[in-house]
Amino acid sequence: MTEPTRPLPKFPEPDSEPFWHATREHRLLFRVDPATGEAVPITRREVDPQPEWRESAGAGTIYSFTVVRQHGQPYFRNRVPYVVAFVDLDEGFRMLTEIVAAPDTVRIGQRVRVEWEDHDDLSVPCFRPVRS
Repeated sequence: MTEPTRPLPKFPEPDSEPFWHATREHRLLFRVDPATGEAVPITRREVDPQPEWRESAGAGTIYSFTVVRQHGQPYFRNRVPYVVAFVDLDEGFRMLTEIVAAPDTVRIGQRVRVEWEDHDDLSVPCFRPVRS
């Protein structure tokens, strides 16, 4: 029996496709409001015909997290327990992501850095705690 695979985005995906294409090169992009330079969420309601994208250095702080202990989707069911967190990136945006660490070692306020889970057409950004 083959191992289940991670669910990945299907293209075309007009709202987030530039983000996912950049992950192929291990680049973490975020959208900004061209008028203010502030980070804005990637949502269909706020689609700008010429959105501005910037690159994040991939460093941030855990804002909040939860430990997933049950999951119905086959790929994630094989990974429990795992940590999902909101990470505040240093550039001023918040991202929902997986934390690659034992659940009992994760803390709010902990510094993290992006790392990449590579797939054929894209990479998934995950974060790992930074040792201080």
